Amino acid sequence: MAENKRDYYEVLGVSKGASEDDIKKAYKKMARKYHPDLNPDNKEAEEKFKEVNEAYEVLSDPNKKSRYDQFGHAGVDPNFGAGGYGGGFDGGFDFGDLGDIFGSFFGGGFGGGRRTNPNAPQRGESIRLSLAITFEEAAFGCEKSVTVERMEQCDTCHGNGCAPGTTPEVCPECGGSGQVQVRRQTPMGVFASTAPCSRCGGKGRIIHQPCPDCRGSGSARKRKTIQASIPAGIDNGQTISIRGQGHAGKNGGPAGDLLITITVKPHELFRREGTSVLCEAPITFTQAVLGAELEIPTIDGKVKYTLPEGTQSGTTFRLKGKGIPSINGRGRGDQYVTVYIETPRNLNKEQREALKKFAETLGENNYEERKKFFKKFKK
Repeated sequence: MAENKRDYYEVLGVSKGASEDDIKKAYKKMARKYHPDLNPDNKEAEEKFKEVNEAYEVLSDPNKKSRYDQFGHAGVDPNFGAGGYGGGFDGGFDFGDLGDIFGSFFGGGFGGGRRTNPNAPQRGESIRLSLAITFEEAAFGCEKSVTVERMEQCDTCHGNGCAPGTTPEVCPECGGSGQVQVRRQTPMGVFASTAPCSRCGGKGRIIHQPCPDCRGSGSARKRKTIQASIPAGIDNGQTISIRGQGHAGKNGGPAGDLLITITVKPHELFRREGTSVLCEAPITFTQAVLGAELEIPTIDGKVKYTLPEGTQSGTTFRLKGKGIPSINGRGRGDQYVTVYIETPRNLNKEQREALKKFAETLGENNYEERKKFFKKFKK
């Protein structure tokens, strides 16, 4: 039969000079690909799986690998040595390494993994939702009411899923573990894996008289309104957590959390960078030239600011302490106001003439930036 077998290196997809780690990695990849649990009722995959295991059995053993490299399939035949080739062949298969490999694939199904007790307390799932608030609400904080639908413990059965006056039975098939061991006979030996108990559905207990209100689930969907405190300084995209306001836990476990992701609505005047508030304010030509007392909007309301004479368009001023409060409660940012000169439109004849006469009175010394520009241009 040896002449019908494929080369073991070809089976695992490695070269003859492959290292132990390369062989092991290749085996894990191929074994996972063709494992019967991942390919139910697939005869071809089952045969491939046997072939992969057979190849790994030989190539992972230095002695067997050496004989295979020298003599091919004949060197690892159980009868090898009877014709004078030396030591015999140990037909046993070490499942210790194999158990480690498949334990990493299937959660310890081959003997090495932890099993979760289905009756142990389990934390409930968290609930996620989005909440839109205004720019000012984000800056100063606010209280919001949010309505959620969540799973809560059934009031009738108090979470055990049984009708009043009855109790669940420990599953006689799995003894309450929720898992049973499944053994598969293969040419390479017996493979053992764990699977959910079919009798109790992996729950470890059997309810003969389900609760009429929750139908045995132990929980019921309820709508609840919760008060959420939004901290001052929260930014767009940040999430707050309200402990214990998520779905109810199982078997007496704690409830999950309510996670609220904040969306801050855009403001008509302000935008935010960290704890700074930025805005732009139009000023007239006359205000820029002569200076003026301006009223500047802030998130606290209007404040007065003295604009110095000769202010250029694009100049930015700082209003200290008029920004966003720090979310950790330490201080507050500033507001930055960028002014730009609005050019007047729709001038009448009298205004045009007055403006021309005014322009004639001006010289180069009245325009510093203009002088700098043309000086650079000449260079």
